[in-house]
Amino acid sequence: MKRKINVREYNRFAWDRQVEAGNKFTVPVGPEVVAAARRGEFAVLLTETRPVPRDWFPASFEGLDLLGLACGGGQQGPVFAALGANVTIFDNSPAQLERDRQVAEREGLTIRTVEGDMRDLSAFANETFDLVFHPVSNVFCPEVRPVWREAYRVLRRGGLLLAGFANPIYYLFGTTLEEQRRLRVRYAIPYSDLESFSEEELQAYMDEGTPLEFGHSLTDLIGGQTDAGFHITGFYEDICPDSPISKYHPTYIATRAVKP
Repeated sequence: MKRKINVREYNRFAWDRQVEAGNKFTVPVGPEVVAAARRGEFAVLLTETRPVPRDWFPASFEGLDLLGLACGGGQQGPVFAALGANVTIFDNSPAQLERDRQVAEREGLTIRTVEGDMRDLSAFANETFDLVFHPVSNVFCPEVRPVWREAYRVLRRGGLLLAGFANPIYYLFGTTLEEQRRLRVRYAIPYSDLESFSEEELQAYMDEGTPLEFGHSLTDLIGGQTDAGFHITGFYEDICPDSPISKYHPTYIATRAVKP
């Protein structure tokens, strides 16, 4: 059942609501994290609990042109800026971008913020960045292959794409904790909230201001990167600690990819 909903506009509204509600992915880093980064000490997340390995990054961040893709919230961008990178944060939510601006002002950092759709990076010229950092966020986007193509386009040769995303197994059992408490296969992959809910369920979901989610196939998540031209050089898995699925199987994937 196809529904005519502007997902980008709705999810912009929904993530602004999440900021108001204090969602843990909207709480910016404190001064101690920035101070540590200025000393060269840092840990950042592409997924939920496992820090990105240090050797996934360049040896130095000084002067690195870095794009935080769908990365608002003031959690990773300020760390990279404190390490010496030239940071641009691109996000669909004005309130999430405001988090980065707040930390930048508080800490005397320079962070550029740009609002937009992660599938369309036309605000940036070809080969603008050295590194694209893309934490779990394409679950809120109906299509993921355009994200990889655009990331490839805006990266320079030898540039890095570090990406985190949901393992599609997560969506087999449903997206709510109530559904996942009984691990029964409910949905097919690729998954879409728009296709899986009744009209009444979807309306209730949207009335709460919950972001709409989409579970992409591994063909699109990993094969989509290689089809865009990337060479994948790193891979790890992580768990969602709140999900019962994590007792049996990792729920996140992170990849390191190079534009040759």
